[in-house]
Amino acid sequence: FEGGQLPLYMRFRSCVASRAVQKEYQVVNVAALAELFPQGGEITVADLVAKGAVRDGYPVKVLGDGEVSAAYTIKGVKASASAKSKIEAAGGSISED
Repeated sequence: FEGGQLPLYMRFRSCVASRAVQKEYQVVNVAALAELFPQGGEITVADLVAKGAVRDGYPVKVLGDGEVSAAYTIKGVKASASAKSKIEAAGGSISED
């Protein structure tokens, strides 16, 4: 008896269940894209793995920290709203498929 606290088996079970549902994304900022691909163009997850920005086999998400000057066509990644707006303002696009 733990004196009114949540029993240990219930705490442990909820922690395990919540970790199983979460998806771990590797993040890449827009500033890193500008450094790795200054000329712009089409970028895939394989290109990011080849440049060493992310590891292979994990989903990727682009975040909006930094500025974009080139037009990028990014395929196969998720993106935050700020990253999407910055890339589209520079003349690029993002697709998740």
